[in-house]
Amino acid sequence: MASPSQPRLIVFDLDGTLIDSSVDLCNSINAALAHFNKPPLPEPVIASYIGDGASMLVRRALGDPEGDVHDEEYVAEVLTYFLDYYRIHKLDFTYLYPGVLASLEAIRAAWPATLMAVLTNKPVNPSRDICAHFGLTPFFFQNYGGNSFHTKKPDPHGLLTLIAEASAITGQTISPAETLMVGDSHVDILTARNAGARSIGCTFGLAPQSLATTPPDHLAHTPTDWLTVLGIDPSA
Repeated sequence: MASPSQPRLIVFDLDGTLIDSSVDLCNSINAALAHFNKPPLPEPVIASYIGDGASMLVRRALGDPEGDVHDEEYVAEVLTYFLDYYRIHKLDFTYLYPGVLASLEAIRAAWPATLMAVLTNKPVNPSRDICAHFGLTPFFFQNYGGNSFHTKKPDPHGLLTLIAEASAITGQTISPAETLMVGDSHVDILTARNAGARSIGCTFGLAPQSLATTPPDHLAHTPTDWLTVLGIDPSA
């Protein structure tokens, strides 16, 4: 596919796109399961549950893949334990994917007028804390999480909100067609489609198999490939 023209807004997912957080999320889920006398789950299984927010991650770990469990009080207790544990352990093993920082710097240098933001289904406070820890915060004008709005991705509300906010900052209307969503799962690709935006799917993330059934406009096998797709020379 041809490279997209210069976007005026680039929105990044967090888990599986900017950071590999799978070990800390898996450890936190298994800590919660152990606390409630449930058997642990293998890391690949838990990793396959990531992407639709903390509540759905917990529900799936409890054996409720579609989120129809009726004991909401029990789910709430497990979710609270999971979030409390994760808040403490969210940076034990989490790391930036190699090339993320250099690629963000290259985008900023090549296109200083292009705004960037984070839109994740992870709760917003851990998302912001993680970005601050890894020095990502200065690149983004906004960082929204799964509890920032009444809906989560793939509902387009969060992405459309970012487009409206970016338009207000620039003083010029930014259209969805001038917006690029970068993520590692079908959730991110559907978010882009639902908003009318373009997408890059990251095959190095936590849910690359879902990109086969929901193909993005472009694929990136490493964060440096974002630059290739965008037509930015990484050595410039």
